[in-house]
Amino acid sequence: MTVNVLFLCTGNSCRSVLSEATFNHLAPEDLSAISAGSQPAGQLHPRAVALLHRKGISTEGYFSKSWDGLPVTPDIVVTVCSSAAGETCPAYLGPVVRTHWGVEDPSHVVGTEEEIETAFEETYAIIRARIEAFLALPLDELMRDKAKLKAALDPIGEITAQSH
Repeated sequence: MTVNVLFLCTGNSCRSVLSEATFNHLAPEDLSAISAGSQPAGQLHPRAVALLHRKGISTEGYFSKSWDGLPVTPDIVVTVCSSAAGETCPAYLGPVVRTHWGVEDPSHVVGTEEEIETAFEETYAIIRARIEAFLALPLDELMRDKAKLKAALDPIGEITAQSH
């Protein structure tokens, strides 16, 4: 059984792409992630791509895309917009398990080169910690009970890089 996870945000250029690429890099073959945006930026953020390359994660085939033409129907939708920043997450409609793992958008950080780079590294660390927690779940069991799956997924959105 393949489980398809959709990482969703507004622009699909940074956080959702970091999530998609990191998930696919770490996940076993029966788990697959895609990412999309409600208003795709049309290109991947260059710093996100550079960061993934530094981590040894391929970005081949990834691009900023709309949720309108997804190649698969997701089983799980993870929104990564930050409600703390006043962003409104797009609401994916359909019979899927939805969870929110909000994380600040590092592409909005203004500061020195070092401060911006640090923001990207912190965002990646949070995303990676959350994905590792997701991959540690007993998914075969949880996929049979949507309520239990949601109950297991929601607390993952509270994980920070430090708490992992």
